[in-house]
Amino acid sequence: MALEVLNKDKKEVRVYENSDELSTDLADYIEGLSDASIKERGVFTVALSGGSVIRLMRKLCKVPYNKTVDWSKWYIFWVDERVVAKSHVDSNYKLAKDHLLSKLPIVPSHVHSINDSLTAEEAANDYEFVLRQLVKTRVVNASDISDCPKFDLILLGLGPDGHVASLFPNHPILEEKNEWVTYITNSPKPPPERITFTLPVINSAANVLVVATGGEKAEAAHMAIDDLGPKCLVLPARMVQPGAGKLVWFLDVEAASKVFWSVVPTKRVAIVDEILYMNEEV
Repeated sequence: MALEVLNKDKKEVRVYENSDELSTDLADYIEGLSDASIKERGVFTVALSGGSVIRLMRKLCKVPYNKTVDWSKWYIFWVDERVVAKSHVDSNYKLAKDHLLSKLPIVPSHVHSINDSLTAEEAANDYEFVLRQLVKTRVVNASDISDCPKFDLILLGLGPDGHVASLFPNHPILEEKNEWVTYITNSPKPPPERITFTLPVINSAANVLVVATGGEKAEAAHMAIDDLGPKCLVLPARMVQPGAGKLVWFLDVEAASKVFWSVVPTKRVAIVDEILYMNEEV
């Protein structure tokens, strides 16, 4: 099956027949961003989330990517992290290490995880301090539109409730404007203590990819992507709107099933034209 890509209101949505196709194109896309960033700045700064995003990045550990990507120039960060030991089953660091980092020649000193010996508040403050030092030394770019860091790539998953990173619906930290990294102790999804990038940091990135698979994500994707009018419930995922960067959604058919103007994979351009025409008429 071929892939169809639609753009609307600065949103790019890519829909795939299955997670394997999605994973392959995701690897291609990330490799392209890496090559461009390294050519321009000499480094590639990537902030990861946990969950299925890491597993969907698995193709990067295989030929040709494990040979063609310049892994020595990668710097790894976490968009959010659970405040647990690095060896804990809930640790995003452990997930990334087991499925990605241990399989790639990334320089260990380029991997910036949180200090898991601190409290949630202390860990957030410490992580922000580390980021500020790396911005000062120009390892991490500085945003042209805010005082935030400008990561070359931020990868986000999508929760069934519309949360991204550890930014949950109706939580006060969605209003945070000044901090780069903040913390919560009452996450509606266990474990309760987490640190997370704030929306200003996410929206200052050069590239943001939101990745979702499965029918349980369909309603959240619909609410985050589609134009539902001024009374639409504003989910955290809908608040991801890079000011000067690029936002791309990577969805499988099931996750995209309720997105009104998305197009399922097809080889027949005529069908794509018909769907676009129907959308314009509604």
